[in-house]
Amino acid sequence: MPPARADRPGPTTSVVVCAYTERRWDVLCVSLRSALSQEPPPLEAIVVVDHNEALAERVRAAFPQVAVVANAGTRGLSGARNTGLAHARGDVVAFLDDDAVARPGWLAGLTAAYADPRVVGTGGVVLPRWVDRRPRWLPDEFLWVVGCTYRGVAERAVEIRNPIGASMSLRRDAGLRAGGFSAGLGRVGRTPLGCEETELSIRLCRRTPGAVVVQAPTAVVDHEVVPERARWSYYLARCWSEGLSKAVVARLVGAGDGLSAERRYVTRTLPSGFARALAEAARGDAGGLLRAGALLAGVGVTAAGYLRGRLAAPPDGGRPQPPGP
Repeated sequence: MPPARADRPGPTTSVVVCAYTERRWDVLCVSLRSALSQEPPPLEAIVVVDHNEALAERVRAAFPQVAVVANAGTRGLSGARNTGLAHARGDVVAFLDDDAVARPGWLAGLTAAYADPRVVGTGGVVLPRWVDRRPRWLPDEFLWVVGCTYRGVAERAVEIRNPIGASMSLRRDAGLRAGGFSAGLGRVGRTPLGCEETELSIRLCRRTPGAVVVQAPTAVVDHEVVPERARWSYYLARCWSEGLSKAVVARLVGAGDGLSAERRYVTRTLPSGFARALAEAARGDAGGLLRAGALLAGVGVTAAGYLRGRLAAPPDGGRPQPPGP
């Protein structure tokens, strides 16, 4: 990555937070305050509310300095993000989950790489904040199950295939030209689907020769993990849904790009994690055997979900959904 030019002005930034439930009200408030207190501050903060007018009114009353808009697209996270993208005025749109809290320097970290005109997107670090205790059986390699940075993600400012959705940004114009996030992907309510960031990142880079997405290791958020997401049943459901989502991505962009990071993950990260878990068990850590078992189960269920998705008929919503006004 070439060094930033000192004479190039920094981009203006819109922060978009997508919300759908009042159950997250307390952490949503902390999330918005963390975004508004960034230095330098964002040009604007936008809350996109997904089909919940009571929540929209509550946000307007508590945060008059924030723009509150209703999801104008398909119900779910992709439609909400596309609505935020369409309403944003900044050169760069930074997305922050409604249950994630940005640390100081988050926004500056996400936007620093845009001094390089090749950069079309960036991804930050997402650390878990456990409401209850972290389960002993959950390996670091599967922290993506709870939407957090997992072992194997780059720890330096290097090119990556895609960011993690709780802490990411993209150039607004590039995102609009690409058609936004795919309506066939993305979380809807409690349904743990995903991979919309992967598909859009690949599409962004394909549209412009030389375009890249980069990791921003200083852009850190703390992502709340509620007890229901720390359960074995959620782990298995999330792995299954990840497999299904990866199948849709592979259908949309091809298995070569769609599974490029997964090949490295399966051939390098997971074997290393399995060996580490067994070594921990040999040193007397009973949780090591649990983590080794969880690794095997996670791989198996994700692979089964992927095969099921590849055999299924293409979903009607598989094409990108253009952002609405």
